[in-house]
Amino acid sequence: MKALLNSLFKTAIQAAFGEAAADGDPSIQLAARPEYGDYQANFALKLAKKLQMKPVDIAKAVITKLDYPTIFKSLEPSGPGFINISLTNEFLAQHLQALIHDDRLGVAQHKHPETVVVDYANANVAKEMHVGHIRSIVIGDAIVRILSFLGHHVIRQSHLGDWGTQFGMLIEYLIETGEYKQTHTVSDLDPLYKKSKECFDTDPVFADKARARVVALQSGDEETLAIWRQLVAESLQYFQKIYDKLDILLTEEDARGESFYNSMLADIVEELQQKGLAETSEDAIVIFLEGFVGPNNNPIPFIIRKKDGGYLYATTDLAAAKFRMHQLGATRLIYLTDARQKQHFAMLFATVNKTGWAANEVRMEHIPFGAILGKDNKPFKTRSGESIKLISLLEEAENRAMAIAYEKNPHLTQEQLTEIAHDIGIGALKYADLRADKIKDYIFDWDKLLSFEGNTSPYLQNAYVRIRAIFRKEPIQWDEVSNTSIILTSEIEHILAVKILEFPDVIYTVADSLALHSLCDYLYELAATFHRFYEHCPILSQKDKQIRNSRLLLADLTARTLKLGLDLLGIKTLEQM
Repeated sequence: MKALLNSLFKTAIQAAFGEAAADGDPSIQLAARPEYGDYQANFALKLAKKLQMKPVDIAKAVITKLDYPTIFKSLEPSGPGFINISLTNEFLAQHLQALIHDDRLGVAQHKHPETVVVDYANANVAKEMHVGHIRSIVIGDAIVRILSFLGHHVIRQSHLGDWGTQFGMLIEYLIETGEYKQTHTVSDLDPLYKKSKECFDTDPVFADKARARVVALQSGDEETLAIWRQLVAESLQYFQKIYDKLDILLTEEDARGESFYNSMLADIVEELQQKGLAETSEDAIVIFLEGFVGPNNNPIPFIIRKKDGGYLYATTDLAAAKFRMHQLGATRLIYLTDARQKQHFAMLFATVNKTGWAANEVRMEHIPFGAILGKDNKPFKTRSGESIKLISLLEEAENRAMAIAYEKNPHLTQEQLTEIAHDIGIGALKYADLRADKIKDYIFDWDKLLSFEGNTSPYLQNAYVRIRAIFRKEPIQWDEVSNTSIILTSEIEHILAVKILEFPDVIYTVADSLALHSLCDYLYELAATFHRFYEHCPILSQKDKQIRNSRLLLADLTARTLKLGLDLLGIKTLEQM
């Protein structure tokens, strides 16, 4: 809708002012309030200085070039040159009619699809996932779903921590204690890793052996590699159980660990030195980048090789970026990590831009996110102060949702209750994460996220169920209904029509900005608008058959929009709750 209005207004601006306004952006936005119309055009103020005219006169001149009575009910200049746009019911009905048999609800695939690598859900081998991992997993999955829906070739990448000193420590400890002969779950390995770290920090002899074990691992020692492979395999199975419970698209094939890039690191460092980008500083190889300074304006080094010859995250991330652009053909790189890594990625992107690896059209984006806090505004932890295991959080969500589902429908079978509890509980967790502006910390509150009131997943899932229940109350001949012409007879029907037709614009905007909370807010507004429509516009009791069928179509379009929107966020809908 915005694209159509932008096109009409752009043509009108050029017709009114010629080449002087050829690059004028109509700046079409949804109206702030219904009394202002459906949309607003906010271009006049921007053009005023260029054209040496009053904004209101610019607005009036453009309005004279927009003689489309079938589209515009009214065009009113307002304030400092805004144009309030009201669309005709006939125009809205025509566009709604086109969606009745359109599974994509008007969301066209991108005209110029890209190859996009999304780097998310990055876990560490031999360590359990904790609550802090959920944000990267959930946000990344929604981004993957939306970009894929628009026709982009999306490559999922889980950048595993599976290499380095920590594995020398753990493997040496497993060998010395004989634990390597046992089969361990990741839950077993977590405390063993902590013990190996304690030995490394307190026992110099063990520390030397652990360092030697790292060398053995990197040199391809078969005994060391065999244990390492077992650790990786067990961890991948554990991660997959988490992803499956979260209904995430990631698979084991999407995992690409730090070990994959290990053979590339020496060449990366050598290339950067030859290009004059890297230099030696205090026996380490570093890159100094303009604009990155610390206290007293001292430059911050981007270290790519340590004094002892070891490599760092920076080196691996450089190798990964080059691989993704050159071997995977990516034209857009998206990284999801917590906000503490913001400077690291800023320096990474600045370095990549200097290397010449990235063509001009390659877009690199770091999507930082805030922390999850408890009600006390402190990091969300157990009562004993430990990090909450992610699997425990997911199980608690399902258990709490099970109690709610049973209270609402005690007559359902255990299988039905289990399915409902999963969809409500996991959906509530994911939505609470997605609806928060990702850069901000958010407070975790079970009562709020599982509430059936307010901007929550249960509220939206229940809205979908209630709409679908309309179609079960009495026999409906869908073939007859679907061939009915939509007619809008009331103000709330008009408002609902505008809201439904907003969906494609929301999806395109979110795909570009990756501001997923915008889609959450839209779905909440759509559901709330439908409830107002349902209160004021009788559907099944409506005597006029055409109006009844038209309203059934509005209900169906609303339900389908809610379902598709939630699906793009990775949240399931239910037919009953």
